[in-house]
Amino acid sequence: MAKTIMIQGTMSGAGKSLITAGLCRVFMQDGHKAAPFKSQNMALNSFITKEGLEMGRAQVMQAEAAGIEPEAAMNPILLKPTNDVGSQVIVNGEVLGNMSAREYFAYKKNLIPDIKKAFKTLEEKYDIIVIEGAGSPAEINLRENDIVNMGLADIIDAPVLLVADIDRGGVFAQLLGTVELLSKEERERVKGLVINKFRGDKTILDPGIRMLEERCGIPVSGTLPYMNVSFDDEDSLSERLNVCGKVDGCCIDMAVIRYPRISNFTDFNVFEYIDGVNVRYVSEASKLGNPDIIFLPGSKNTMADLKWMRESGLEAAVLSASKRIPVFGICGGYQMLGSNISDPENVEQGGEIRGMGLLSQSTVLLKDKTRKQISGKTDFPEGVFGSFKDKEYTGYEIHMGKTTSDKGGDACLIEGNGDLVYGSYVHGLFDCGSIAEDIVRILAERKGICTEIENFDYASVKEHNYDQLADMIRGNMDMDMVYKILRESAI
Repeated sequence: MAKTIMIQGTMSGAGKSLITAGLCRVFMQDGHKAAPFKSQNMALNSFITKEGLEMGRAQVMQAEAAGIEPEAAMNPILLKPTNDVGSQVIVNGEVLGNMSAREYFAYKKNLIPDIKKAFKTLEEKYDIIVIEGAGSPAEINLRENDIVNMGLADIIDAPVLLVADIDRGGVFAQLLGTVELLSKEERERVKGLVINKFRGDKTILDPGIRMLEERCGIPVSGTLPYMNVSFDDEDSLSERLNVCGKVDGCCIDMAVIRYPRISNFTDFNVFEYIDGVNVRYVSEASKLGNPDIIFLPGSKNTMADLKWMRESGLEAAVLSASKRIPVFGICGGYQMLGSNISDPENVEQGGEIRGMGLLSQSTVLLKDKTRKQISGKTDFPEGVFGSFKDKEYTGYEIHMGKTTSDKGGDACLIEGNGDLVYGSYVHGLFDCGSIAEDIVRILAERKGICTEIENFDYASVKEHNYDQLADMIRGNMDMDMVYKILRESAI
């Protein structure tokens, strides 16, 4: 039986995902076969496995940190919000259906067998499973039907590390208050407390830590520093989505349209690692400015987000800009660029909506979801990126719609208008080989700027960051205590 340890937080955004990834990396470096697990994830950033199954990007990132292939069992339940009160429910990689929040709350205990089955799949293959909770275990109104925090810890008998975010303030109240709201049995599962995102001299915290340990009766197993390193994000809590202004010293300015149901914005993370590039997320026409390229990302509700762009003035701003600078749509953004989107099966909201008219294609939304990994060589149409021929790529498609050319036949892998506008269904297209750096180089040439980009390798950058994360964990967490917790969890 695999050893287990669970990372829970005092709130969403406390740092559970990164600590889970960092521990996975440490265990891998120490010669263990480790895997991440999160029973229920609510996120619009998702991934397609080799088997064509859908899972959350956070567990993909954690699997990368562990040096293993992502599989849907690592995230058996994925909730993808379609509006403010409902989500698409994905179970073990496949769509179960759409449910309102109340419907799902009443139904979710029926999914416990699926959670147990997924966990057993991992348990049979790995030595250590690092489990991530969601939100906070102190949501006492949700305790009865909990399947992701203490409810899950009870199901699989896992010990818990409780993480708090000192950067938001009130860290001692976060930890003590959370522990006080747990039941006696739940409190006994908490084996260590972790203070995350600390800036400054750690000794200043010592008096508070001593008092906290005395009041809780639980040791503080780590005080982790604030890390200015980005990884693939789980959802709209991402700090990067709040970046809306141009950074001084950056010569290439990239604007990503941030509509209400933005999804898979991880497609643009690669550009953040290239020197001289600024990636910012724009939700107001007045903030668009004069970027060098505009990206339209994926959307969980394409028609509603296109309507929002129209009403907010961003569509008009993008249409105007498309006469001067490149515009590139991915997935839902690609669908928006066409002439029409129709929804005869009420996948989103029914009816149809006029597209932006920048590409000669139309989309029909269908109930069957396309889910597949894809690879090959690029063949960009004529236009600003027309020189991108025979560049190897790997990525994945995940969409509920079929797009056809207005001239007849299926749309191509990458569509263009022969000038400045492009679109594709392929997520991860920019992550491969030199595609991202070539895009930056072309944008720089258009501005008369000479760029110095040599052998940029996104995969190597991520590996380096995972090692940095592991070094941070080792240097600031009591790993002897962590291994002791693991040994006792297997008894």
